[in-house]
Amino acid sequence: MEKAELKIDYILCRESYPEGYEELCRAALEITENAYCVYSGFAVGAAVLMNNGEVVRGTNQENAAYPSGLCAERTALFYACSAYPEAGVKAIAVAARDKGVEVDEYVTPCGACRQVMSEIVGRYHADFDVILIGRTSTLLVKASQLLPFSFKLGDTRP
Repeated sequence: MEKAELKIDYILCRESYPEGYEELCRAALEITENAYCVYSGFAVGAAVLMNNGEVVRGTNQENAAYPSGLCAERTALFYACSAYPEAGVKAIAVAARDKGVEVDEYVTPCGACRQVMSEIVGRYHADFDVILIGRTSTLLVKASQLLPFSFKLGDTRP
């Protein structure tokens, strides 16, 4: 038996956005206003910066049949990769408001969103930045670091 250790590199920003991503972070926070979150009151917004410079936004979309809703991250990423299939993703910023108030601490993507991010890294053969925004702290991490034991292309069998 062999023991191993996992380390995750990240940058924690206090009271500021990561340099070069200020506009993307503002876009993620602004789009939270468009979230459909009538059940939870927890609005999430995501802004995806494509390698071609385009910014695509998305929000969480809740549904009375709970599992039928969709997270902001997947809404934005699926739309971005559909609209610009050859561009690739440079970064995604994620922000949230709880009952209209920006959250103090950043929120992290769910497992399904992390798996989608992992698939996009594999699809384009390039990692991308994930910026998780909070009012008092913002975290910048690579998408590949969020789910180290993710499913990979070729892992699934018919």
